[in-house]
Amino acid sequence: MAKTSVKTLTRPVESRFGRWLEVSLRFARERSLGAAGAIIILLMIFAALGADLIAPYDPLQTDYAAMLQGPSSSHWFGTDSFGRDVLSRLVYGSRTALWVGFSSSFLGATLGAVIGVMSAYFGGKIDLIVQRFMDMLLSFPLIVLALVVVAVLGIGTTNVILAITIPMIPRCALVVRSSALALREMPFVEAARALGFGPVRIIIRHMLPNVTAPYLIMLTAFLGQAILLEASLSFLGLGVAEPQAACADRRGACRRDRA
Repeated sequence: MAKTSVKTLTRPVESRFGRWLEVSLRFARERSLGAAGAIIILLMIFAALGADLIAPYDPLQTDYAAMLQGPSSSHWFGTDSFGRDVLSRLVYGSRTALWVGFSSSFLGATLGAVIGVMSAYFGGKIDLIVQRFMDMLLSFPLIVLALVVVAVLGIGTTNVILAITIPMIPRCALVVRSSALALREMPFVEAARALGFGPVRIIIRHMLPNVTAPYLIMLTAFLGQAILLEASLSFLGLGVAEPQAACADRRGACRRDRA
C-alpha cells in the first residue's frame, strides 16, 4: 500500500513537470528571441542573488596599487580609479538595480491601480479632482519629476525608490481608470450595491481583481523604465550614494572580503 501511494503521489508531479518542460521547449523553438531574452534575464537575476558566491572581490575594497587597470586574469573587467574590481561592483550593483526596479515599479503600479479604480468608482467631483492632479504630474517628464523628489528628500536608496514611484503612479492610474469605468456599470457591481456592500468592499473584492490585466502590463512596462531612471539618477550623483554597491548587510558593509 505504501508503494502504491508513493507512486500515485509522484505521478502527478512528474506529469506536471513533463508538461511544463514540453511547453518550455515549444516556446523556445517557436519564440527563439523571447527564450534567449528570458534566459539572459534569469541569469542576471541569479547573478544578483548569488553575488556573494560569484563576485571575486569585495566591491568596496580599494587597492591604490591597482588603479585603472585593464582587463586581466585577476580583474576580468579591470579596476576603477580607486582600484576596486569592476566585475565585483557590477555583480553587487545589480542587486540595487533589481531592488529599486522591482520595488518602485510595484509601488507605482499598485498605487496607480488603486487610485484609478477609486477615481472611476466614485466619479463626479472626486474623479475630476484626481484626474486633474494626475494630469499635473504627467506634465513633468519622468527624469525631471524624479530629480525634484530626490532634491527634496535627499540621496539614498529609499528616496530613489520614492522618486521613481511617484512619476509612475499617474501613468498606471489613467490606464486602470479606463478599464474601471467600464467595470463600474457591469451587472455584478450593480448587484453588489443592491446587496448593500460598501464602496471599500466593492473596490477591493469586485473591481480591483478585474483590472489585473492592465495592472500587470503596466507593472512589467515600468520595470525597465525604473532601472534606467535609477541608473540616470546615479549617473547624475543623485542615486545610490557612493561607494555603495548594494552590499549584503543593512549597514552597507559587505559580509566578507575575498580578495
